[in-house]
Amino acid sequence: MFARTDRLLLRPGWAEDAPALHAAIAEPAVVRNLARAPWPYRLTDAQAFLAGADTPLPTCLMFARTHGAPRLVGGVGLHPAADGRIELGFWVARRFWGLGYATEAGQAMLAAARDTLRLSTIEAVHFVDNPAAGQVLHKLGFRPIGCPAPRFSAGRGEAAPSRRYISDGDGMPCDGDMPQLKAA
Repeated sequence: MFARTDRLLLRPGWAEDAPALHAAIAEPAVVRNLARAPWPYRLTDAQAFLAGADTPLPTCLMFARTHGAPRLVGGVGLHPAADGRIELGFWVARRFWGLGYATEAGQAMLAAARDTLRLSTIEAVHFVDNPAAGQVLHKLGFRPIGCPAPRFSAGRGEAAPSRRYISDGDGMPCDGDMPQLKAA
C-alpha cells in the first residue's frame, strides 16, 4: 500500500530502510510500547522485519514529506491477531511524538482497510502506561472494550496491562479489576 496524507508518505518498508528503521525504533521508550519488537532492538531485527513484511495486510513505514529526502517517523499497519481479529498497530520515533503523525497515518490506514480491503471491524490494543496511544485511538473513532488485561511485550520481556479497542459498535464498560499479572 502507498498513500499520501497532508504531511506523510506511507509505503512498504524496503531492505535499504533498515538503518533508518533501526535508528528510529531502537529506543527503550519506543520499544516498550510495542508487543512484538524485542529489546535491545538491533539492525538485524530491522532487517528481519523488512524481509518478512510481505503479508496480505498492509504494513507501512511513515515518512514525513519534506523538500529534501523524506524522514522516517514511524510505522503503521494491520496484522492478524492469534484469534483471527484484525488489529491496527502504530509507532512513532520519540523525537516525533506529539506531532499528530500517528493519527494522520491511522486515518489513512483505516480508510484503506474499509475502502479497499472492505474490513468492517478493526481492533487495536495499547499498553495502559502509554495513554497517548489511547488518545490516538480515540481520535480515530475507536472505543474501549472489556477490561484491562495482560498482554506480552517482547521489548519489556513480560506482560503488561493493556486496553483493547474496537473501531465499530459500542464500547463496553469494564465490570471488574484487571487479572493479576504472573511473574515470568
